[in-house]
Amino acid sequence: MELKTLNSKLRTRSYYPAFINLFGKRCVVVGGGKVAERKVFPLLHSGAEIKVISPVLTDALEKQKNKGRIQHIERDYKRGDLNGAFLVIAATDNERVNTRISKDAQCLINVVDMPETANFIVPSVVKRGPMTIAVSTSGASPAMAKRIRKELELIYNKDFGRYLNFLKQLRKMIMKEIDDKKARERFLKGLASTELLNILREKGFQKAKDKVLNRLKAEKI
Repeated sequence: MELKTLNSKLRTRSYYPAFINLFGKRCVVVGGGKVAERKVFPLLHSGAEIKVISPVLTDALEKQKNKGRIQHIERDYKRGDLNGAFLVIAATDNERVNTRISKDAQCLINVVDMPETANFIVPSVVKRGPMTIAVSTSGASPAMAKRIRKELELIYNKDFGRYLNFLKQLRKMIMKEIDDKKARERFLKGLASTELLNILREKGFQKAKDKVLNRLKAEKI
């Protein structure tokens, strides 16, 4: 294979990173297997209104259907199923059907294992409370994205989620307790200091929380 041809094949798209508010938005997932299941649950957590189109569902999706959390259209995909959709995921095991869905979609469309037919891809994600870290290699190596995600999960453990939830509540109190604007900004910036992050990693959430509260007490004095 000539170098020019190889470079052409290796060239990847440059994707625009974005976090999308799907609360109350209609999302359609075509497919009811394990892959579709993996796609549905993050959509549920985002507050989307979900319609799943498939002759059959996994046990986990069937439970969500019985709870009324997803709408199930019990048949194969047909034209018109995407009307009114904000986002579509084609997750069938049939490439021909997935390609049809991609062509029909006039909205955000993700096609499992066929990024070239989609207009967005789903990154590998680390979730820690209100913090979301997304990793993408623009489709060059999903395996690499997964490996980096696993490393980030070790670096940012679950205590980071607890700490961020604590800071969310603390921020409201700080806005009331510290009147001086510069002092307030300095204190808020310090909540993300290297020292506090190291305490969080090495000694845990409670030690980091105690350190912050002691600082707040000193600031108010």
